[in-house]
Amino acid sequence: MSRCKVSTLNELGPSSLIVNDLAASLITLDLQGYITGWNKGAEQLFGYTADDVLGRHILMLYADESGDDSELLHAVMMSGHAQMEVLRRKKNGAVFWANIHLTLIRNDEQKPIRMIGYLTDITEQLAVEEKNQLYSHILEQAPDAIVITNLRFSCVGCNAAYHHITERKLEQTLGQLPSFMLAQQRESSILQQMYDLLGRIGHWEGELWDERGSGERYPIHLAISGVKNKRGDLTHYFAIFSDLTEKKHAEAQLHRLAYFDPLTNLPNRTMLFTLLEQALSEARRNHHHGALLCFNIARFKALNDSFGHTAADQVLIEVGQRIRASLRDEDVVSRFAADEFYIGLFDIRHRDDAAMVAQRILLKISQPFVLSDEEILLKAYIGISIYPDDGRGAEKLINQAAVALHRGKQAQQDLLFYSPEMNQRSMARLKLSSELHHALERNELKLFYQAQYDTQNTHIVGAEALIRWQHPIRGFISPAEFIPFAEETGLIVPIGEWVLSEAIRQLAQWDKAGIELNRLSINLSAQQFKANLTELLLSKLKQHQIQAQRIELELTESMLMKNDEATLSLLLNLKAAGFSLALDDFGTGYSNLSYLQRFTLDYLKIDQSFIRGLPDNPGSAGIVNAICGIASSLNLRLIAEGVETTDQLIFLQKTACDQIQGYLLSRPIPADEFAVLFKCNFEHYQSKPTI
Repeated sequence: MSRCKVSTLNELGPSSLIVNDLAASLITLDLQGYITGWNKGAEQLFGYTADDVLGRHILMLYADESGDDSELLHAVMMSGHAQMEVLRRKKNGAVFWANIHLTLIRNDEQKPIRMIGYLTDITEQLAVEEKNQLYSHILEQAPDAIVITNLRFSCVGCNAAYHHITERKLEQTLGQLPSFMLAQQRESSILQQMYDLLGRIGHWEGELWDERGSGERYPIHLAISGVKNKRGDLTHYFAIFSDLTEKKHAEAQLHRLAYFDPLTNLPNRTMLFTLLEQALSEARRNHHHGALLCFNIARFKALNDSFGHTAADQVLIEVGQRIRASLRDEDVVSRFAADEFYIGLFDIRHRDDAAMVAQRILLKISQPFVLSDEEILLKAYIGISIYPDDGRGAEKLINQAAVALHRGKQAQQDLLFYSPEMNQRSMARLKLSSELHHALERNELKLFYQAQYDTQNTHIVGAEALIRWQHPIRGFISPAEFIPFAEETGLIVPIGEWVLSEAIRQLAQWDKAGIELNRLSINLSAQQFKANLTELLLSKLKQHQIQAQRIELELTESMLMKNDEATLSLLLNLKAAGFSLALDDFGTGYSNLSYLQRFTLDYLKIDQSFIRGLPDNPGSAGIVNAICGIASSLNLRLIAEGVETTDQLIFLQKTACDQIQGYLLSRPIPADEFAVLFKCNFEHYQSKPTI
């Protein structure tokens, strides 16, 4: 069998030298399929050199011998060229998809003499196409309405759920404003708020009223975000919303059934029975777990006798508020009678979650109450019944929780389950405490950072270091779950020292990277508040060449409660060393103004429980304004925590609040993500024109 002369492409003349240097993969074959030419692009694609392949049959590059390749060669011989997607194998054995284009070359007498093949690796292209098809299928099958618009908010695509929910056909949709924007044209303020947030942070989310094609108005929950291309240019908006009609009807029905305790404004016994029966019915359908907690204050009658009914009632009101603050929005706290409260956790993932909630409640109740200028401490007990394990009826579960409470009082256990098996939670608690001992040595503790912004221009002026536990099995564990263990066992001291070291080290690392954060806030435990604290901090700062003026130490009111000379001396030493001091969660504890006068503080942090009610709650607004007035008169700066909405930000911008932090502008994030956030914020701030 005769074959063409075997040669490299650069032996075929000047033009072939150019071909040989092309990044594209070019191969020449004789009519029997033997390789006669091999350029550098082919060498890079397959890993074979020209010496490896010249004179060998093209079959050496096949990943399989399918009929497709035979069809390809046949098509080339018949029509002179052909194109096909085929599987090929590299020298290292890796298989990839290639697009091959074969052309038949003829001589002057029009007789075929050889073939030229051009190959392109399309593996990534096919993967992207497959992923796009998957995403397209998911979007089309999604139960929520999805609509994509251009930058003028004209619809360019939507899914089937959008047509179903809005009752609008395709021709009524494409090129038009989405239904939810058409419905808001009478509420221009909502649209303006949406436009403002989309322009500022690229996202808007909330509930509003939409209008179906029939004219019926209905509530929706909408989330709309900007979509950017690979260059970072904004190209489209992506909106997703769900019909809240059934949810709102259910809420309205529950509201009509609701009866409340006149003293605490909490649901009463009747309402709890109704809600509990409904939750039990839903749990049976969905196989959910839930819990009922019976809460009681020890020796409440003695408090009543000592301070009188009015003062005792104030304690009950505050007890209800503290319990409520320990729960999720979907949980229910009800006052049955006197000092007896029931807490319904109607949907918990794990049964022992009830113990965690109970511990959180007991911790809040253990903090002092103030009556007639006197501080009192309350002892409380909680009994817990779990459904469906302990029963499926409301009356039975209530009785069982009460029995568990009675047993707990007798045994002097502040927390007890009705089921003995569930009381093995103490073993689980010991296990978690033991694992926490090893968390430091196993490098499982991490620091996240939440940015603090200037209230007026949202320029980042500082950050707060927040600890997280990356458990090897459970993932990230909230500090609310493990810090109490650390406090009880004394582990908070080495953990707190690690936090100080890691935060200062990170600040120094940011400095080297050109990220000059002016102030880093670090929380201190009461157990860290020792006489040698100043020396410990200064040694760590010296190690990393960080100035004390850049460190803010967050204190709790419990640290200042002693109000003794040792506390005052330590605070003066910290101030003299250059540290700034902040009082955390101001307004939620004792908030004795004499502390503010005596101790040289720099910042007050307004607790998020007050920010949450802004701007509509008159009580929250009044408290925040009062705190602003106190801070102004004492020459203290203010930081508002938990700012989550634009309305809250606008309210604070109108007050004397200096700085804010919260999910509206930034969640707590890892150090590398914070660096990116800081740079973006700095560049944005620098790009603003000066006046």
